[in-house]
Amino acid sequence: MNATNSHSVSVAVLQMQCVQDKSANLRRAEHQVRTAAGQGARIICLQELFHGLYPCQAEDHALFAEAEPIPGPICERFGRLAGELEIVLVLSMFEKRTAGLYHNTAVVFDADGRQCGLYRKMHIPDDPLFYEKFYFTPGDLGFRSFQTRYGKIGVCVCWDQWFPEAARLTALTGAEILFYPTAIGWHPSEKAEFGVSQHAAWETMMRSHAIANGVFVAAPNRVGLEGNIEFWGGSFLCDPYGNLLKKAGHDAEEILIASCDFSLLDTARTHWPFLRDRRIDAYAGLTKRFLDAFPDA
Repeated sequence: MNATNSHSVSVAVLQMQCVQDKSANLRRAEHQVRTAAGQGARIICLQELFHGLYPCQAEDHALFAEAEPIPGPICERFGRLAGELEIVLVLSMFEKRTAGLYHNTAVVFDADGRQCGLYRKMHIPDDPLFYEKFYFTPGDLGFRSFQTRYGKIGVCVCWDQWFPEAARLTALTGAEILFYPTAIGWHPSEKAEFGVSQHAAWETMMRSHAIANGVFVAAPNRVGLEGNIEFWGGSFLCDPYGNLLKKAGHDAEEILIASCDFSLLDTARTHWPFLRDRRIDAYAGLTKRFLDAFPDA
């Protein structure tokens, strides 16, 4: 499939509230996937680390036991589900690659149940209650997209969504939709003063990626209180102009489904030809940490 095809596909993002019991989370996720597929969704994405409570609020060695290999039990279960329902399914998992080496990894299953993609989160945060550097090794697979039965999709994970370079490089591999499985929320002590602006910045950043790259963007987020984080939900899908197609609330589980017309990619990119007008000869400085001085004009 290329970006000029006039082809629409129903895309779903699943906003879940997780509990301590892993098996309960897996059952809930499977129920939501089946519900979304029953409503016509052909590409479905779950939130970041959907199989358990968000583990990174403290540095706890015991929580490495939550990780699984890929392939492993979760992949086998949800790969079969994708094949049974003939859907493309995107999962975000706590991956155990080998002893002492763990990643925050997204797995893509095609509509025949085959694993067709793997993306390891590249940008790893280290903030209060988000101590991910303790758990996750930065990804080593680069920015990628994956051809599926229903379209070419790119996946980044949560903290990646703040970096325009990640969106651009993923789009340049041919992605028609960028998925951002997410776990982001408010510190209760900050919500009253900063909550509105924090959420607005998060949504605006990803909608800007849609506009700058001429792609659809889909972001499923967690919801509910876990420990000291109130995950704010707000999952959404937007088109290549940044227009919101569907948006969830902040307080409850939701299944969002929207039709994505891939012909819009060509329309958006020819009317707003950002890819055409990029000055790739002038961007060498992007590979530097900081530019201390500029050359003379």
